[in-house]
Amino acid sequence: MMLDSTLDSATDAGAATQPVPPAGVAWGASLHGALLAHLRDYIVEGNLAPGARVPERALCERFGVSRTPLREALKVLASEGLIELLPNRGARVRQLGADEMVALFDVMGGLEALAGRLACEKITESGYAVIERLHHDMYAAYLRRDLHGYFTCNQAIHDRIVEAADNEPLATTYANFAGRLRRVRYAANLDKNRDRWGEAMREHEEILDALRRRAGPELSDILFRHLRNKRKAAAVQETVVQGTTVQGTTVQEAAVQETGAKETAAPAPAVG
Repeated sequence: MMLDSTLDSATDAGAATQPVPPAGVAWGASLHGALLAHLRDYIVEGNLAPGARVPERALCERFGVSRTPLREALKVLASEGLIELLPNRGARVRQLGADEMVALFDVMGGLEALAGRLACEKITESGYAVIERLHHDMYAAYLRRDLHGYFTCNQAIHDRIVEAADNEPLATTYANFAGRLRRVRYAANLDKNRDRWGEAMREHEEILDALRRRAGPELSDILFRHLRNKRKAAAVQETVVQGTTVQGTTVQEAAVQETGAKETAAPAPAVG
């Protein structure tokens, strides 16, 4: 079932939500993996503006770690394309230029379109059931105005579609591009002028419906359009959020606070 109501504004991850431990608390044996996930989320969710320097000392205090594990995590994020390492000058959040953003989103749109077509040919009933559950979890997060939870489920859905395509070169290429666009894909849902969050939710209803019917060409077109629409919103946000992050308030929090008082018409979840 398609969404049939207008939603208010405020979207597309990978790791489950975990509380950030207070400074000085040991992370245990999974320090690297946990720190990497938290640091990735911290940057993706707009706590540092595009092009901003990464404040190592402040982050060490926030996460309760020394600079050695923090810098190891930053190296991984640099390999994913989320930040840039500056020789002898630390790191900064990678900012995408207009032409680069267009090129990257077009490539990602093409990859996801191909993945959708192949997934419709190869996905199993159990594989579809997993995506359907993720969709309903995403919808629940949307109703709670939980952008982090929504984005986590959203990214997992896209990853599962690529996985269902069962094509290793495609999956490898997709993974190489996904990190470079993760931050701007998240920020795109904060576009208040276009109600991008609600628009993306409606598009995901279409995605689920086409996948349920194994309509490969249709799903391919929907996914490409989904990425095109996200690119337009992301281009706006990449400009708007520069220098607008206020200490103690993320870009996400600022947008949700601004729109939180509005009445939301609750959409009906998809029927699979």
